[in-house]
Amino acid sequence: MNALRKFMNKIKPQFQPGGRLAKLQSVYDGMETFLFTPNDTSRSGVHIHDGNDLKRTMITVVVALLPALFFGMYNVGYQHFLAIGQPEVGFWSMFLFGLLAMLPVIVVSYAVGLGIEFIAAQIHHKEIQEGFLVTGILIPLIVPINTPLWMTAVATAFAVIFAKEVFGGTGMNIFNVALVTRAFLFFAYPSRMSGDAAFVKVDSALGFGGGTAVDGFTGATPLGQIATYAGDGSSAPILNNVVGTPLSQCDAFTGLIAGSPGETSMIAILIGAAILLITGIASWRVMCSVFAGGLAMAALVHAMPSATYAASLLDPCTQLCYGGFAFAAVFMATDPVTGARTRIGQYIYGFMIGVIAILIRVYNSGYPEGAMLAVLLMNAFAPLIDHCVISFNIKRRLRRAK
Repeated sequence: MNALRKFMNKIKPQFQPGGRLAKLQSVYDGMETFLFTPNDTSRSGVHIHDGNDLKRTMITVVVALLPALFFGMYNVGYQHFLAIGQPEVGFWSMFLFGLLAMLPVIVVSYAVGLGIEFIAAQIHHKEIQEGFLVTGILIPLIVPINTPLWMTAVATAFAVIFAKEVFGGTGMNIFNVALVTRAFLFFAYPSRMSGDAAFVKVDSALGFGGGTAVDGFTGATPLGQIATYAGDGSSAPILNNVVGTPLSQCDAFTGLIAGSPGETSMIAILIGAAILLITGIASWRVMCSVFAGGLAMAALVHAMPSATYAASLLDPCTQLCYGGFAFAAVFMATDPVTGARTRIGQYIYGFMIGVIAILIRVYNSGYPEGAMLAVLLMNAFAPLIDHCVISFNIKRRLRRAK
């Protein structure tokens, strides 16, 4: 590390004003602050000196995402070998397949997103922020594994430019950038975002694995199966895995089901939630309110079951285990930039996300997963919620003063 520090100090004058590479000052600053803690501190005025800067905050979130990432890699491999009739292969073969399948998506996500942010920083002569460290890993976790890389690149570029940079960059965006990427993919390429071919990778990954799907194979997610269920409404639909074997509650909780890589395992997501709450990075008010709103709405629709809307037949706890609800509650809704900031506002904001997510999931069979739209919708209303809460507090204090 000392040798690297000396090397960075040696080349620094070339990137400063008057240096040969002065136009790339933002690039050097981004690399230096990523590798080392900045040693420039304020010397006058009122300031709080805290070692927990944006870089460390983002890295903590990345660490919290690692359980979902690693399990997602394993599950991608598990679903692959199950689909081709080879479920007996070992853990490491499954994990290696998932790693090779997800690695190109991760590379494309970071290359496109960070590339655009580097260019924008150079154009505007700003420091390069670390916000995309989290967004870059969220995108591969929430897009279906069979999404073509060029689609991922286009969607990432669209989200970074139109949902982030046009608003002023990190900390100024109104909508969650990763969810805008997912929304762009869904509405621009709907045929690639749903159905049997989206969530289970049957062909090889960088030359590893591959084969022919067994008879009866279906890559439909549990929520996709519910959306096409045609029962009499007397009982909840029986959900199956990719080869037609019934799924259990344990499968849903552990995450051994078809879906986007990072959204299937409730266990991995809860481990990430614990890391975020212990470190104080995420708001427990938002997180708990999302689950409370989801449970309340799920209980309400379950009390009024309908054969037309098969999702209403699921019990409330099962509702939260399927789809991206838990992932959205822990990692999307808690984004401090796009969410509510007042304490009361966070309760309202989170609760409404949970309610709207289940509402869309149950009563819109054309869109069986509502978590993404629920978070994006409440991103738009978060400033209004905070404004109303602050206005109410001001009026209450004025009445108290009189």
